[in-house]
Amino acid sequence: MRWLGLAVLALPTILVSMDLSVLFYAVPALSAELRPSSGQLLWILDLYGFVLAGLLITMGTLGDRFGRRRVLLGGAALFGAASVLAAYAPSTELLIAARALLGVAGATLAPSTLSLIRTMFTDARERQIAVSVWTMGFAGGTMVGPVIGGLMLEHFWWGSVFLLNVPVMLVLLVLGPVLLPEARNPEAGRFDLLGALLSLAAILPVIYGIKKIAVDGLAWAHAGAIVAGLAVGWLFVRRQLRATDPMIDVRLFRHARFSGSIIACTITYLVLGGTGLFVSQYLQLILGYSPFESALWSLPGMAGMLAGVSLATAIAGTVRPAYLVAAGLTVGSVGFLLFAQVSAASGVLWVLASQVVMGAGIGAVAAIATNLVLATAPPERAGAAAALSETANEFGGAAGIAILGSLGAVVYRAGLFGSPPAGLTGEQLAIAGDTLAAAVRLSGELGGALGAALLATAKESFVSGLHWVAWIGVAGCLVLAGFVLVVLRSVRPMAEAHS
Repeated sequence: MRWLGLAVLALPTILVSMDLSVLFYAVPALSAELRPSSGQLLWILDLYGFVLAGLLITMGTLGDRFGRRRVLLGGAALFGAASVLAAYAPSTELLIAARALLGVAGATLAPSTLSLIRTMFTDARERQIAVSVWTMGFAGGTMVGPVIGGLMLEHFWWGSVFLLNVPVMLVLLVLGPVLLPEARNPEAGRFDLLGALLSLAAILPVIYGIKKIAVDGLAWAHAGAIVAGLAVGWLFVRRQLRATDPMIDVRLFRHARFSGSIIACTITYLVLGGTGLFVSQYLQLILGYSPFESALWSLPGMAGMLAGVSLATAIAGTVRPAYLVAAGLTVGSVGFLLFAQVSAASGVLWVLASQVVMGAGIGAVAAIATNLVLATAPPERAGAAAALSETANEFGGAAGIAILGSLGAVVYRAGLFGSPPAGLTGEQLAIAGDTLAAAVRLSGELGGALGAALLATAKESFVSGLHWVAWIGVAGCLVLAGFVLVVLRSVRPMAEAHS
């Protein structure tokens, strides 16, 4: 029964992550019908992720207190209803509201599914397999979201991408009460409303600031949002340390296996998020693939991740987690090394090879580290632990796009401004230096020898930034592998730990 329950839990996991990227191809059709302003369009695309990240800890704690299955099923009902509202939204304002509701519902689904796995699978070996399935579902949803969205939009209207959620949520609502156990903390105290507000006020400004820096560059307002969020985060931690019934037990971070696993996931998602940004631009702007074609080329990376997760899961019973995670990071570093060999003329094969190898390594890390987080936390706090793990992943991905994206932009501008094509005016150079996409558009407008020279210089400058990011990925993976070998050295394999 519990394996059927795992299948039921995997479905909403895929959709929660898929909704982060499923709108990528719907933007032109959506814009033509609803005519949102540029600011409103950003809210339509980003609000779901903001709300999801901000409420993960709160919803994970609610599940621990009031029942994880109850919270999961309530979130499923809200997710389905919000999906219908988004699909048929007649105005921009209503679509934005629907995306916010989807974020609220998604925040209930994500930690509830992972924490129920902790409850359903008490055997360490079986739990590692279940967590690996969950990891593949969550990672796979992000990868296949653009592909599925593109296929839907070839045959239906833009709102159809949301209707995919409805039958899955109906299946969850029907089978969940039959296949999933109820689980909660029997000694949970009162819900800490002030703590929940503080966690939201800490996470949202940080995520917002990081994402705005990734899009618009460094600015005092964006940096100020991050600093303000961190300050509120400090207040939140102090409250949790003093509270009789804390939302999360921050003392868990004193355990090396817990904090080490959280750090491993955060850093790997950081380098992976930053690299994904460059892969997407390389495929579209350097090689000229459409967004849908670029999404299809990302699927081999998913196959590599599946291989890495499967292998790590198969040997997790007899190999120490430190060695498994370090090996995954080393394989990931090889993927980044392959990525560093990409040139403007090398074509797609180097990118594919790097993504397959990178996916294999990172998949192994995510599967093992996520299971360690769950295994370290007490069962009654599984929801909060799952929420912390996913929040760390969100921070890592957002920070990777912001930090590595900004570094790549600096290198790109330095290369373009250092050797600009002869005949380009200062104003044109400033436009081309904004982004590679701007340079590609300008080169098309200029045409002739000048346009060709600008395009060649812009592409080479972009690839230089890509190389910097790739080498940082190599170094980051190897340094983190050494860190993990030290921090997790005392954690025994599952078979020994439960013999």
